[in-house]
Amino acid sequence: MSEVSIENIVASTELAKKLDLTQVALALEGAEYEPEQFPGLVYRIKEQRTAMLLFRSGKANCTGAKDLKSVESTIKTVIDKLKRAGLPDVNRNPQITVQNIVAVYDLKTELNLNAIAITLGLERVEYEPEQFPGLVYRVEKPKVVMLLFGSGKVVCTGAKTVQDIEKGVETLKKELKTAGLLH
Repeated sequence: MSEVSIENIVASTELAKKLDLTQVALALEGAEYEPEQFPGLVYRIKEQRTAMLLFRSGKANCTGAKDLKSVESTIKTVIDKLKRAGLPDVNRNPQITVQNIVAVYDLKTELNLNAIAITLGLERVEYEPEQFPGLVYRVEKPKVVMLLFGSGKVVCTGAKTVQDIEKGVETLKKELKTAGLLH
């Protein structure tokens, strides 16, 4: 299913048991640390178009990646810079957990969101066009959320794997075809 476009992967890891964010801010050139505004440190890696959020607890989140290699590369870059700066006890090979993958898919046809809302039922659908122009559809297996727009574009969120996105899109297409709302 090559039409699915990964837009963002959010992953978490633990870089250390604790981090002195003032020291980290000095070690990572260009890091943004304003504890009055946000409790974490933000470090952007321009070449990869990713960012790391680092917290005093030693936990960190990587965001902005479009594939798992970019997640791993971003985390490795930060670890290497922290090690070179002499920060103690930085975990060399931390476990990385994908928290959320956001992807876009185009059904290549306009959708009647009112008909979809009525047909798919209130249990798994939220549609309030006065509040938000998209229809929110919750797929149970895999547990993902689809935002459907009248243009036929679909945003999938909540996935932990690319396979979850692909299965979610297939489930959505099957349900819409069964209901006669997609040809």
